Amino acid sequence: MQTCLIYGRRRVGKSELINHCLQETNKKNIYFECKQTTSTNNALSICELIEEQFGIPYQNDDIEKVLTYLFKIAYKEEFILVLDEYPYLREVVKGIDSIIQKLVDENRSESKIKLILCGSYIDIMKSLVEHDNPLYGRFDYILELKPMNYYESQLFYDDYSLEDKVKIYSVFGGIPYYNRLINTKKTVEENIIHLIASDGARLENEISSFLYGQMTKINNANQVFETLAKGYKKFKDILDNSHVSSGPTLVDVLDKLIDMGVVMKISPINDSNNRKKISYYISDNLSDFYYKYIYPNKSKLKLLESNVFFNKFIKQDFETKYVPHKFEEIVKQYLVKENIKGNINPPFFELGKYYYDDAKNKTNGEFDIVTLDELGYIFYEVKFINHKLKLSDILKEIEQVKQTGLECYKYGFIAKNGFSFENSEYILLNIDDIYKKEK
Repeated sequence: MQTCLIYGRRRVGKSELINHCLQETNKKNIYFECKQTTSTNNALSICELIEEQFGIPYQNDDIEKVLTYLFKIAYKEEFILVLDEYPYLREVVKGIDSIIQKLVDENRSESKIKLILCGSYIDIMKSLVEHDNPLYGRFDYILELKPMNYYESQLFYDDYSLEDKVKIYSVFGGIPYYNRLINTKKTVEENIIHLIASDGARLENEISSFLYGQMTKINNANQVFETLAKGYKKFKDILDNSHVSSGPTLVDVLDKLIDMGVVMKISPINDSNNRKKISYYISDNLSDFYYKYIYPNKSKLKLLESNVFFNKFIKQDFETKYVPHKFEEIVKQYLVKENIKGNINPPFFELGKYYYDDAKNKTNGEFDIVTLDELGYIFYEVKFINHKLKLSDILKEIEQVKQTGLECYKYGFIAKNGFSFENSEYILLNIDDIYKKEK
């Protein structure tokens, strides 16, 4: 017997991964997508699959007896049982975790069943491996399936220019389902309008389905999302501008959104224990785009032609602010990827924001990308600009960094269109380096 837990946010590709694996094996299997209906209905639906797969007429409206029957069948032959969207079954079958725990414990030595529990409600799925859950310690394999990174995503739209790849990823992120909808025969702007920035667009309802499906239990989530999309990142600023009733309420909302995988919490690497310096960001690109441009302008979207809407409410900010910011996130992913592959020497063991307090100039703030390795800090500056970066630009940037008190042993610069000079003293990368073909 083997047991496996697979979880990850909706549309990340869990079911497709499982189905692909089932197609690659010659073992019999039952793939059941649990339903938001009664326990009886779920039990009878599994019975239909038993007859279909094994040719054995079997009828029982008790889910525990149906699962017990399947575990017994596996005494004779090995097969795979997948219970997808498992949280739905938990809603309608009281004590289902305990039922499965009992079946696993009683049949582990004799049953040849391979049991896979899968689900999109991340907080619920994570709770299955907590110490107070009956299923604690019962899983042989645990897999959290996460969105693809920028490099994996671009394989869906390989025909685009590198600059357009950055723009597309900035909107659709690393969710396979979203990326499959991109039509490379259309421009970036046309894809954005067609898929998200027009009335009744295909992914407009997708956002509602994904977020609202899980946020029904989270009051004030829309207000928090919209506030984050406006650029407020500190707890006090989010509280003041989202109009959430209290600090504890906001803590609860943010914690739940973080569990969903759509918000991230970041502490500066040089002051990680200072709660006042923690920042919050929307980590899902499509959600970020939606709440920044679509959600606050939904009434206007219904009154304007889609191209007019895009040009008036999206285009300029998207080109000058939104995409350059997302390019910084791509660079972070690039650095992590190269670090894991052993291409950065010495390897860094921390990457994040660096908080500074410049007493001399009476300013404070954060540097977005700083790494820490055994030799010290490396500062990185990212420029998504159309012209080549000059040496004078770099020297000016370095001087500003030094004034804050940040001591770096090396400086890195990533410019979309490269540099007008060569200098081995600095790390100099362009967009071609970020997207270079992996061997």
